[in-house]
Amino acid sequence: MSGVFGVVSKGNCNEDLFYGTDYHSHLGTQFAGLAVFGKDLQRKIHDIRGSQFKAKFHEDYQKLPGNMGIGVISAKDEQPILVNSKFGPFAIVTNGFIDNADILAKRLCSKGKSFSEVTDGKVNLTELAAKLIICGRNIPDGIDNMFNQIHGSCSLLLLNKDGIYVARDRFGVTPLTIGRRGSDWAVTTETSAFLNLGYKVVKYLQPGEIVLINKSGI
Repeated sequence: MSGVFGVVSKGNCNEDLFYGTDYHSHLGTQFAGLAVFGKDLQRKIHDIRGSQFKAKFHEDYQKLPGNMGIGVISAKDEQPILVNSKFGPFAIVTNGFIDNADILAKRLCSKGKSFSEVTDGKVNLTELAAKLIICGRNIPDGIDNMFNQIHGSCSLLLLNKDGIYVARDRFGVTPLTIGRRGSDWAVTTETSAFLNLGYKVVKYLQPGEIVLINKSGI
């Protein structure tokens, strides 16, 4: 299991993003990453095996200015994935598992799609989710398309110029909760991150639900 955190702020979001992501450190031991949308989309990824998230990202997060961001503590794959697509550039993080990943990857490759993140012959599950989403008419339709094709569970945060798309897996295996602190909004895997940052729970996402959060709210 991994842990994800996202924040939308009228000011600089990077400090909340840093600490909110760090509060999920017990959920993953392999990789961690942050992506922030400011003047453009930027990200940082580090291998955290044998080291702490805070130590790896303490200087990095201060170099990622912007008012919207997503972060992940990953139990397996390198994340976030950055994609240039027909929907414009976006970053994505996921939490879950896709049992039929090999079948879906082969199907996409047969249609001319390619994968850049491959380890030991296995595709990155977050990149696979992104490629399935791009096949939709728009981002919400693409997320629904991904839900329809996977066997397993996949909750995600997708960051682009519109805000943060938040989608919970259809079986309700991996939770996502939205919170608010004044004019700032956040989404988290574990609500303990909200208590430490002063956010109040506004909405628990239902299984299969897809919402967008931005400066205007939900």
